[in-house]
Amino acid sequence: MANDELSEVFAKIRAGLRRTLAKGALLGNERMADMHRRLLDLDPEQIAQQPLCETRCVVIDTETTGLNAYAGDEICSISLLEMVGLNLTGREFNSLVNPGRGIPETTTEIHGLSDDHVRDAPVIEEIMLDIADFIGDAVLIGHHVGFDIRFLNKTLEKELMCSLRNPWLDTMLLYLLDTGRVGHYTLEEVASHAGVEVLNRHTARGDALTAARVFEALVGRLGDFDAALQKLIDRQYELGHF
Repeated sequence: MANDELSEVFAKIRAGLRRTLAKGALLGNERMADMHRRLLDLDPEQIAQQPLCETRCVVIDTETTGLNAYAGDEICSISLLEMVGLNLTGREFNSLVNPGRGIPETTTEIHGLSDDHVRDAPVIEEIMLDIADFIGDAVLIGHHVGFDIRFLNKTLEKELMCSLRNPWLDTMLLYLLDTGRVGHYTLEEVASHAGVEVLNRHTARGDALTAARVFEALVGRLGDFDAALQKLIDRQYELGHF
């Protein structure tokens, strides 16, 4: 067996042990039970009745080993940035994540993260409650945000038997609404339209910060800042592309 293959086997064994220890620590954990209740009790309709200017939002971005959350790919970096209305508050949650599997070279070429970068990082189970606690009852914002939500929900469904029910807004859909275009557009393309400089592309924090600034710019164009959030949630589907 080649050295690279041996390294991946040992990495999987180490990550598996850490996942087992993390799950053991969570079983019967009062905080885990409380988070389960909080996720189930969250009322997305009530949150959506708040005006955007008063709403707590969390911008999310993840870097992963690949594109398929339910076919073996895992998170290897996550960033959460808090906003109230259109203003970043400075509260953040950022972490590398040990995915428990090798990061393909083709993926490393995109986001720059290799097995060496994440070897000593926590597995997702170890920080899952911190992530869910940070998100709380916030509105989730991101570029193709459904991608990031799927990866988080995979772990929440397995460990807490529930998933995120938070309302969400997608900067790509807001871009389509603002321009009348169709199709899929990259964060760079949307940022260019919004007049936002892209920094540290394909890092979780860099992309989250870009998405936050794009969100601020697009909502400024679209209005509805003082209206109930539900109005903007509904409008992002107006063109009927999704």
